[in-house]
Amino acid sequence: MFRKHLFYLSSDQLSAYLWERGQLSAGPVFSNDRAGIDAFMDYVDSQGYVPAYLLADLIEEDFQRVSLPHVTGRAGRNLLERRLLQQYRETPYRAAAIQGRDSEGRMDDQALLSALTNPGLVQPWLQALEMLRAPVAGLYSATLMSPYLLKKLDLREEHLLLVTQQSAGLRQSYFQNGLLKFSRLTLAEDRDGEPVNLARETEKTQQFLTSVRLIGRGDVLHAVVLTRSEQIERLRRQCQGGPETAYEFLAMESAAIRLGLPRAPELADALLLTLLGRAQPPSQYRLGEAQRYFKLWRARLRLYAISATVALASLVWIGTNFWRYFDAMGAADRAYAEADHYDARYKAALSSLPPAVARTANMKAAVTVEQMLMRQGPQPFPIMSTLSNALDKVPSIRVTLLEWKVNLPGVKAGPAEGAGAMPSGAPGEVLEPISSSMLGIPAAPPQALRVEAEIEVAQDNYRSVVDSMNAFTQELARQPRLTVEIEQLPVDTRSNVRLSGKAGTVTGGVEAKPKFIINLGWKP
Repeated sequence: MFRKHLFYLSSDQLSAYLWERGQLSAGPVFSNDRAGIDAFMDYVDSQGYVPAYLLADLIEEDFQRVSLPHVTGRAGRNLLERRLLQQYRETPYRAAAIQGRDSEGRMDDQALLSALTNPGLVQPWLQALEMLRAPVAGLYSATLMSPYLLKKLDLREEHLLLVTQQSAGLRQSYFQNGLLKFSRLTLAEDRDGEPVNLARETEKTQQFLTSVRLIGRGDVLHAVVLTRSEQIERLRRQCQGGPETAYEFLAMESAAIRLGLPRAPELADALLLTLLGRAQPPSQYRLGEAQRYFKLWRARLRLYAISATVALASLVWIGTNFWRYFDAMGAADRAYAEADHYDARYKAALSSLPPAVARTANMKAAVTVEQMLMRQGPQPFPIMSTLSNALDKVPSIRVTLLEWKVNLPGVKAGPAEGAGAMPSGAPGEVLEPISSSMLGIPAAPPQALRVEAEIEVAQDNYRSVVDSMNAFTQELARQPRLTVEIEQLPVDTRSNVRLSGKAGTVTGGVEAKPKFIINLGWKP
């Protein structure tokens, strides 16, 4: 936990405290004059760059309860700010809090406005801190810190008056259902140096609360007096309860135990400062530019925290990478050892076997050749598929005979000697091996397809024969890597010869259809 300066400011002095490791330790006290402020600056400068929290307990602190229309969002905040400025125009130290809504009528918001009406008591100390560029975390009110004390002491009465003796005097704060409504600070001693009559001061406060209708007729005001145990008996004799007033005395030692303090303080100042050091609430009174060094200090801490987080994450990442590296190295060593082990077993197994007919390299080459034959060997499917598509588009053509063969330059093969035919010879005759080019090594060989077909047309319809023939050959010629050569036309249409051929004539009761022959060349 960071060290913090906690300053308790009253009308005539400022008490310095140091908050460190969750404990509050008292420091010097400075008077409210030029010499005191100079000594205060020397003290703050000697303590280093430590955030400061200023707790003010002044008589010149005013509280007003107002009703405002229920408006939410930015408009509601602007309305509250304007009302606060109208109420306390002469001081920059003002605050407002919404405490609920009316249960009837327009259901307006109930707001508590407060301000330090004499800013001249606060500004010299803030200016001294600003000259030292000290990070001022906030300006707080001892009265506005009382709800924290009320919660710690577990006080839950509907109409509660908390009476505490502080270095500034006797503070009486009124709470209604746990919400602060009013507070007044009086002197703890009269002109003769005697303690003031607590019962009389409580009666004055009760009369005021009744006059402003915070307490109705017949309501009981529970006054809880926080004081040292040795003072309780004297105050109990002085404060006698009545039909509308009930007194309860709470020892300072008991309050110190509830707050976890090692020893009971003389005044309630230490209780409020302890709550401030632990809670660290936002500034209750606005400071404006006086808080800029605190914002810079907090931003620097955030940068340090981010840098530390990044450095820690980098170390973790580096450590993880090193661990993975060494783990991978160990896994690689184990894999190498396992591979050596299996290699030794493989060699041992091979040594016990008879000599192999083929070596491993030869087997790999045979597999490669077999895959190449499957991929590049001559097959009639591509050229047959092209022919089938052309026949689908010209339905009048009917194929009567197909002769497929591999057509390599310089290789003569008869119609029956296709790629799938095995060479034949006399028994005992040594046959020449098949060329590797014929089998698709190193590239797929060209193919040839001889097509004999006839055309189904009406009798003596020569134009239909010619049109069907032209459409069929043009459809085949559109295919890439396919050449079309006409070997025999169904009708010889040359001008220098006599028209010959048959076009749907009937001979002996059987219709004679025009026939043609074409040769297709396919280059994969």
